[in-house]
Amino acid sequence: MNQPQLTDRKQLRRELRARRRALGAGERRLAERRFARNLRRELGPRRARHVAVYHAADGELSPLPGLAQRRFQGTRLYLPVLDPVYRGRLRFHLWRRGKRLRANRFGIGEPRRLERARADWALDVLLIPLVGFDDRGHRLGMGGGFYDRTLANFARRPRRPRLVGVAFECQRLSRVPEAPWDQPLDLIVTDGRNGFSQLISVTDRP
Repeated sequence: MNQPQLTDRKQLRRELRARRRALGAGERRLAERRFARNLRRELGPRRARHVAVYHAADGELSPLPGLAQRRFQGTRLYLPVLDPVYRGRLRFHLWRRGKRLRANRFGIGEPRRLERARADWALDVLLIPLVGFDDRGHRLGMGGGFYDRTLANFARRPRRPRLVGVAFECQRLSRVPEAPWDQPLDLIVTDGRNGFSQLISVTDRP
């Protein structure tokens, strides 16, 4: 896909968000099935016991159908929660399917505080919603910086999860305009027939 002739990140976000919102219900269901297949393949045989997910909003590709596969039985899922202490960062609390969520100040559902939190660096996989992405592992998010600030914290930790971006193939760009605070990903999984863009790890893993 050709890079839109836009250098302003805000304009680029508007175009890409409109593009994903324009997808019909049938296209979304097909995309979710393809994503589920690609996610299973690209995560490999190693068991992921603790996976951070998200509830799709604003036309995002939902990763949840992909995590309903038998491969993920027994996997504990976590949802992002706005950190009440370190403002502008995220925490990840255990999510039990069927449990009621409460809306945060952005109207996004979060587990109630009494659900157990897990240190972000101790997760196995962190699924991150994207507005746009390129083959170098650079991502364009919603602009709030919550994920970037959270990911930047991993540099001081003994380990970190595998960072996996999630997007529709139509959100792929030839190059994402970079900002100094951007945190690159390890791999990106889409609904594309080729599945994903393999990226160089930012750090070695244990």
